[in-house]
Amino acid sequence: MEFNRCSRCGNFYLSKDNVCPKCLAKDNLEFSTFKNYIEENGLNNSLNDISGETGISVKNLNRFLNYENMQNNIQSKNDISNNISKNITNL
Repeated sequence: MEFNRCSRCGNFYLSKDNVCPKCLAKDNLEFSTFKNYIEENGLNNSLNDISGETGISVKNLNRFLNYENMQNNIQSKNDISNNISKNITNL
């Protein structure tokens, strides 16, 4: 285990997680909310708009966007959108 600084509250903790144990539940809830928002609405709005609609701070939205599994999810959605656009163009 490493000695880390929580990206949400700034406290130091021992764990492999991105946030301290006190912030973990709230972080998971906000990440899930953000992921659901993207699935329903995409990333067409600004982070300020998304923050206003979800109640998640822009700082945390930026942090979530840097998560590897979020990058993979966004990339796969872009691939699907590109394929749909190509298929429509070919009709």
